Amino acid sequence: MATGIDSRPIWAVPEPAERKPRYTREKIAAAALRIADTEGFDAVTMKRIADELGAGTMTLYYYVRNKADIVALMHDAILADILVPDSDLSSGWRDAMTAVARRTRQVLMAHAWSMSALNEAQFGPNAMRHFEQSLAATAATGLPTQARLELIAVVDDYVTGNALHAVEALTRARIAESDPEMVAAAVTFGTALAEAGDFPQLRALAEAARTAGGEQAAPPMTEEALAIQFERGLQALLDGIALGLNIS
Repeated sequence: MATGIDSRPIWAVPEPAERKPRYTREKIAAAALRIADTEGFDAVTMKRIADELGAGTMTLYYYVRNKADIVALMHDAILADILVPDSDLSSGWRDAMTAVARRTRQVLMAHAWSMSALNEAQFGPNAMRHFEQSLAATAATGLPTQARLELIAVVDDYVTGNALHAVEALTRARIAESDPEMVAAAVTFGTALAEAGDFPQLRALAEAARTAGGEQAAPPMTEEALAIQFERGLQALLDGIALGLNIS
């Protein structure tokens, strides 16, 4: 049943016919991204975007139909930034997938809110370009289509999960730096639990660190340490893929 609602993706809707429109979809998306990066995704409203651009709220409706269009444009702008140079895809599949993975993680971490806020965004041209690059990166493997799709999915899952973990770790590190008393209290509480015998593996880990004369073992919580961990994990993952699929 026809509803009268225009369900076309924003890219299928012609832009204003003005020769030099005052605003473009690219400018609107960039303004929305600036707001989300500095104030959080919930702050992205038509009024707030209009204020950022120095426009009237109703003016925006000349360029986009609704908030869903804004979200789609934001998603596509992020994916545009994820694209790698074509030259990065011309080497072997492993180097190509590494380039795509590194760039994807870098951009996702720069827009940490996007990993949960843009799940309902319509896929646009740059989503297709990103997927095209992933397909190009795996083309030289000689694998059948389903195996290539699974390879891409496994790497994507690793990258997204790693980025989420890294953002969480850095957030916790910032909180800890701003409130050392809270950290001290948490360490005291955790140490007491470990000493009570409920966590033998954690206690053994701490004992080993003390015996070695170092600090107690802890997960990485700096950008550099997290990046090193990402690289080690990515190469281990690609090693496993190459071995499991018998590709070089």
